[in-house]
Amino acid sequence: MSPALPTPRGPVSAAVLAFLRGAALEVPEGAASCDPWGEDLQLALYVCYELHYRGFADVVEPADHELEWHPDLLALRSALERRFLAALRAAVPGGEDVAGEIAALVAENPGEGGVSHHLRRRGELWQFREYIALRSAYHLKEADPQAWVIPRLEGAAKAALVSVEHDEYGAGRGERMHAQLFADMMRDLDLHDDYGHYLDHTPAPVLAEVNFMSMAGLHRSLRGALVGQFAVVELTSSPGSARLVAAAQRLGCGPATVEFYSEHVEADAVHEQVVRTGIIAPLIAADPGMAADVVFGIQAANLLDDRLGAHVMQAWAQDRSVLVRPLEGALPR
Repeated sequence: MSPALPTPRGPVSAAVLAFLRGAALEVPEGAASCDPWGEDLQLALYVCYELHYRGFADVVEPADHELEWHPDLLALRSALERRFLAALRAAVPGGEDVAGEIAALVAENPGEGGVSHHLRRRGELWQFREYIALRSAYHLKEADPQAWVIPRLEGAAKAALVSVEHDEYGAGRGERMHAQLFADMMRDLDLHDDYGHYLDHTPAPVLAEVNFMSMAGLHRSLRGALVGQFAVVELTSSPGSARLVAAAQRLGCGPATVEFYSEHVEADAVHEQVVRTGIIAPLIAADPGMAADVVFGIQAANLLDDRLGAHVMQAWAQDRSVLVRPLEGALPR
């Protein structure tokens, strides 16, 4: 089922949402120079991209599947993408040392701080529930953005990526799809599991992570960046998931919550090797020029994850919600 259109967060997102409700697309002055990290741009981009996923239930005629490729909307989206992409490139060092980037990914410091460390050690249930609501923006469509890169690869790299995606989609079993396991966990935590339900709650740092995946998936020129992003997810997920299993058990969460993260501890430990040797190695061997793109994808994904982690930890340190709209019953006292 498609979600409802969200509430705008500024003039750009207001223009996009008004257009989807039937108004003429009136691009506000300064749209191409608005804050690339801000709520307005990120929500506008997210809404544009969502037309390529499941759309929205309350889009007026023409239907959202016709607006998906509307030239005026694509022109605005392109301007916002350029703004976001330029900010990402300016914020990371770049380079071509893929091996060095991967080595840094797998050399995790056990004493390092971060959201999963906090939840494992001393996080509260309201914080765990907020974290799951945040992550629903991606996990309820888990692996969908990465699927767009499949026709843009070839040979061994393509075959290996498809094998990982096969696991993400439950190896042919609908009830074992990772998106379905996440929905099961949400119900376990008394959260709504409807696709897109928490979009109005989701802050810009989360939207930016998902938007980067969608942008890289929809642009052939960014296929190497999407492989780099995918590498970050698969190479770092297992230890973080293990900490979240421990957090769920400490907090007394139900079996569906433990199951989702247990699945990722096991699956992503295997996927790590497939991504390194089966996808990245043959991709770069066939086209050495892809190295810089993969490095950019890794660095950009790490940057966005760091920005989200800082956003979350700052809010929780002040005992306040990290969400745009707090969850009912999720806050302490």
